[in-house]
Amino acid sequence: MMPAARESLLDAAYAALLRHPWSSVRMVDVAASARVSRQTLYNEFGSKEGLARALVRREADGYLTGVERVLTAPSDPGERLTAAAEWTAAAARENVLVRAMLTGCWDDRLPAPPLSAVPSTSAVPAQRRADGPLPSPSDFVALVRDRAVAALAGPGTATGEVRELARTCELVVRLSLSCAVAPPGQGRVAELVRHALPRQLR
Repeated sequence: MMPAARESLLDAAYAALLRHPWSSVRMVDVAASARVSRQTLYNEFGSKEGLARALVRREADGYLTGVERVLTAPSDPGERLTAAAEWTAAAARENVLVRAMLTGCWDDRLPAPPLSAVPSTSAVPAQRRADGPLPSPSDFVALVRDRAVAALAGPGTATGEVRELARTCELVVRLSLSCAVAPPGQGRVAELVRHALPRQLR
């Protein structure tokens, strides 16, 4: 199957999730919405559980791609860290699956695939990846922290400075996750992060 068709199926599944609890989403309706046969859908994902894993994996990847984009933008380190926190809060506000992944709060409307890997017999590489481990909130903290450090530490940064930067980045990530759980008012994410940054990063 072409990657574009897989994306169309995942788009259809996400749109269905916004309208109905996942338990009520039917594979036949997802296939019809994406204009493919139900057999094609099963060939691609294996089962409804496989579709759920693929959907969660895609939304996790999309969130992390956004993190990467803002962390590598041409601006100073403090602004990039602030942008990463704002992106995290916005992604959690706008995407129900990102919010569930970042907070660990999966309500009964959502698919809640196990985070551990599941046995995969799929011939589809993207599905084999989806059948692997899915990130937990703690995994996201480490992933975003490490990406931030890699983006912000210069080639000659001393080991002690890298450790201090890692602590700052983790603090910002955890602060942004708290904003996902209890959203502050407009503009407050940036304000909270700026107050938390050490003086040299403001």
